[in-house]
Amino acid sequence: MIGREEKKENDLFFTCSLIDYIARKTCNKRADVVNTLGKARIQKIYDLADVYHSDSIERVSEDFIAESGLKEGSFDNVSAARYAVPSHWDIGKVYKRLILGISKEKKLDVIDALFAAYNSFVSDKIDDYNSSFYYDAPGNILNAYLYNQIEPE
Repeated sequence: MIGREEKKENDLFFTCSLIDYIARKTCNKRADVVNTLGKARIQKIYDLADVYHSDSIERVSEDFIAESGLKEGSFDNVSAARYAVPSHWDIGKVYKRLILGISKEKKLDVIDALFAAYNSFVSDKIDDYNSSFYYDAPGNILNAYLYNQIEPE
């Protein structure tokens, strides 16, 4: 371990942050970005995150958008937000924690857990910046995924 967290956890954080950056840049839902990039590219990003992290996220995102043929979408949760918008790094951290929890609880490989997280109803809730869900406790977000429901407040 170098720093405050395990290297692979930091690699996952970068991977999730890049996914969010690409989604914002192309106005796509996060699930659409993940599914268009595909498992092989996501695995490559995760495996080489320390290398990609040393480059500009703008340039790295452009390369993966072009390589995957990701088209411009119409989902713009940033413009729709009525309150302060979390950064792509903030949301990357939310997804990182969720994915690690899914991986542990469901005994899934991290990349399989990533696809499960982004293709779940929880992803839509995290990406609604007009709700408070994205900054809820990590355990609550994981439980929403695991039990397929959001606890009433």
